[in-house]
Amino acid sequence: MAKFDFEVVLEFYANAWPTKEGVRDMHSWVRGQWIPFDTNALSQFLGDPLVLEEGQECEFSQRRNRADGFDEKAIAQLLCTLGQDFARTAAGRRVRIMRTTMTTLTHMWMTLLLSNVLPSDHNSDLPLPKCQLVYAILTWMSIHMAQLIADAIYLFAGMPPTKHPLDPDKSNKALGSLALITGLCQSFGVPVTPNKVIRLSITWAFIEKYCTPRQAQSDAPQAADAPPPPHQADPAGSLGIERYLQHLVRQQAANHRGQVQIHKCLYRFSLSQQGQGFAPFACPTPE
Repeated sequence: MAKFDFEVVLEFYANAWPTKEGVRDMHSWVRGQWIPFDTNALSQFLGDPLVLEEGQECEFSQRRNRADGFDEKAIAQLLCTLGQDFARTAAGRRVRIMRTTMTTLTHMWMTLLLSNVLPSDHNSDLPLPKCQLVYAILTWMSIHMAQLIADAIYLFAGMPPTKHPLDPDKSNKALGSLALITGLCQSFGVPVTPNKVIRLSITWAFIEKYCTPRQAQSDAPQAADAPPPPHQADPAGSLGIERYLQHLVRQQAANHRGQVQIHKCLYRFSLSQQGQGFAPFACPTPE
């Protein structure tokens, strides 16, 4: 759904407050209809993308709940450009990956997640929990998306509004899951009028403009309306978006392996120079 009904979404969030204190109510009252947004309701609406047995957790939840669940170094190697890492606190704790250090593939998944799964209008960085989710996607872990979306809507609806810095009568909190809520309400018989466009579709042109690292863009400037090179013409359309993303993952991994091998060769060469009495050039160890 490329458009949404603003009035229906607004009413959904306005009436999604818990009816009793301490009770996790996950339904809203919209134009005379109760609209559930619990995990089961969203999973059914989305076509049951992941079916689990009672009490069973997806691989992402299992890994997240373990003390040693995610290797933060491995996350940085997969999500960041070569040589980059998480932004850290003064104590050295990894907290987020900045947009300027992400790979193109990470940019793409961040845009998709912040638009459809974990809504946020803040996209200059990706906090550690969301980095773990992107890592889980790229490493093919099973993920219960309906549960993530239900929890995100529940938390979003329960957050107190923040005042707009320029207009005190307006809220500074952006609405999330616009198309999903519009479609969910429609599936329960609520009449909707989708008349507001959400955002640009994630096409190859969108990826080139918004998801390519800024440094790479400055190294090879192109006209804004110039078509992609022939060997890159509409890869998402010709391969299918899933196969294309798989191709990018393999390409990133191959590039990384090649760079590691080059680094090892340079390091061995610097050691041989030292052994022959030549002035060595600075080359850090591969580790």
